Amino acid sequence: MESNPVSFKELLESWRETAAAPRTASTFAVRLPLDEAAQLAALAEMFPGRAPEQLITELLGTALKELAAAMPYVAGKRVISTDEQGDPIYEDVGPTPRFMALTRTHRHSLEAGRKGAGTAKKPARRRRGR
Repeated sequence: MESNPVSFKELLESWRETAAAPRTASTFAVRLPLDEAAQLAALAEMFPGRAPEQLITELLGTALKELAAAMPYVAGKRVISTDEQGDPIYEDVGPTPRFMALTRTHRHSLEAGRKGAGTAKKPARRRRGR
């Protein structure tokens, strides 16, 4: 996880300046509420270099980063380090460590699936009779 989440303001700026990043082969179908669909259409018109699917992907990515940053730190009982003043730093037993661990697990699975798809054999071509 990145330590500095991208803000929606920074996302808007990146849409003006850069191309979209590469994506996974996985797809997700969503049905948007009417108001959100209208807002998406407005963004697609404002930023014609971005397809609605790209906008959804980037908005979701930004929202997930902000969600992860908003997860509360919950101090556990185990001391894992000390700060500059020598005060104890306790392990985080809140939702963040589990979210990060599950994210890593799913990322490895997605990467393995992508690598496997790239090495799959192509079906043999059938030859026509002569």
